[in-house]
Amino acid sequence: MPDEIRVLVVDDHEVVREGMRLLLGEADDIDLVGQAANSKEALREVARLKPDVVLMDLVLPDGNGIDLTRALKNQHPEVQIIMLTGSFGDELRVQEAMQAGAVGYLLKDILRADLILAIKRGAAGKVSLHPEAQEQLLKSTLQEQAPHAQLTSRELDVLKLIASGNSNKKIAQSLFLSEGTIKGYVSIILDKLGLADRTQAALYAHKHGLARDS
Repeated sequence: MPDEIRVLVVDDHEVVREGMRLLLGEADDIDLVGQAANSKEALREVARLKPDVVLMDLVLPDGNGIDLTRALKNQHPEVQIIMLTGSFGDELRVQEAMQAGAVGYLLKDILRADLILAIKRGAAGKVSLHPEAQEQLLKSTLQEQAPHAQLTSRELDVLKLIASGNSNKKIAQSLFLSEGTIKGYVSIILDKLGLADRTQAALYAHKHGLARDS
């Protein structure tokens, strides 16, 4: 039927590919047109079969699903990609997948009805996220909007040491830098965060959870 959604599964585990075939086999409006076990096969099969939706594993033997998603979206911008993973890592993975062009981030133990709905939504360019992925993506967005997102990694190191009550001299010793350099970092940190002094900087670090591993 012309309204069928063409789906390609990319996963290096045969049991997962077979499972997807069984899950989607009885859906009248979905046609599982092909499978791929790695990035190379996926690039070839997408070009050959022209699917509407690709169900993509996060970890592949010759790369990862995020890099492959980015490559596929560059070559075939019309293809919609849904990431399927066995478990969630940190929020950075979710953020990277969405930035690469994925329209979904779901767990492999998803119910059949939910998977079919996600495929239909994906084919229409609509996003589907597992609740935990949605929470992690929101967390990343909020962190990016926070003032300390503009600090460099070295400036964050200095801020954490300030939060632990270290003097400039002790911070300089810890980071193997001169005390004058640390004074410069402190000034930059206060300016970027819009704070008046070291006390406010320490309070800011504790408030935003930046002093936990100090």
